[in-house]
Amino acid sequence: MTLRLTAEPAFRLPEELRHKGEPSAWARMTRPGQAIHSFLEAAFFDERRSLWLSDVPYGRVLRVSPKGAWEVMHRFDGEPHAMRIAPDGRHIAADYRHGLIELTGHDSYEVLTNGLAGQPFLGLSDMCYGADGALWFTDSGRTSLSDPRGRVYCMSATGEMRLLLECVPYSNGICLSPDGAWLYVAATRANQVWRLSTRLPERGQPMTGTFLQLSGGLGPDGLATNARGWLAVAQAQAGRAYVFDALGDEIAEVRLPEGLWTTSVTFHPDEQTRLFVVDAQTGTVFTIDIPD
Repeated sequence: MTLRLTAEPAFRLPEELRHKGEPSAWARMTRPGQAIHSFLEAAFFDERRSLWLSDVPYGRVLRVSPKGAWEVMHRFDGEPHAMRIAPDGRHIAADYRHGLIELTGHDSYEVLTNGLAGQPFLGLSDMCYGADGALWFTDSGRTSLSDPRGRVYCMSATGEMRLLLECVPYSNGICLSPDGAWLYVAATRANQVWRLSTRLPERGQPMTGTFLQLSGGLGPDGLATNARGWLAVAQAQAGRAYVFDALGDEIAEVRLPEGLWTTSVTFHPDEQTRLFVVDAQTGTVFTIDIPD
């Protein structure tokens, strides 16, 4: 039986960090006519159990301490949809405007790649690292069912980049199963989560299937797994997240008490049933413990 749960606020973006000026070009494109204070995405925990978030329209990467103190770690002329700490400690970001970049300082960055030869990125969306150091990331641009060209890439630990898929209706959230055997990809505009094996063929695109068919809202955004193999899904513009087991059976539906712009999910590294859900509309991170 699926659990119906309501999350509670854990961290809220402080008033002094809420943008009050003119909306950025990204904000005007995605939320025309609306005053956007921030748009928080791509939650993850570091080794010190601080929570990191990307603020897409205003080029910021934020860190929240375990006690709830917010700090702007990076601020630059970009649109970071996601950032992760690489195995060697570098801060690597999937930036919608600039491509795959390394954040080299508080306000500086270096472009690592903006696509393959003759095939520039459409606009990067999300990313995750495997245990072997490989980087998996999505390139959504403004694709949809009417233009299903969203891409998925893999960059090996030695820097070799390979295009895996180029047929996704808005490739968005991405994560690996805990054993690294499976890759999950949010196909937002199809309201699906796709799955493919990480044992890639020598050439060509890997066989890929629909793991989950969802409904309502815009579609799945951020994804996350825990050590038990659970898959959490942020359902965009629906004010909710879902948790499924490794077979795709629904464990829980998590509703938010406020906000509909559900963008990101992550499990706490020490409490594997503790889920954190990000709402960009209110600038709030919610949390809930999923009962066994």
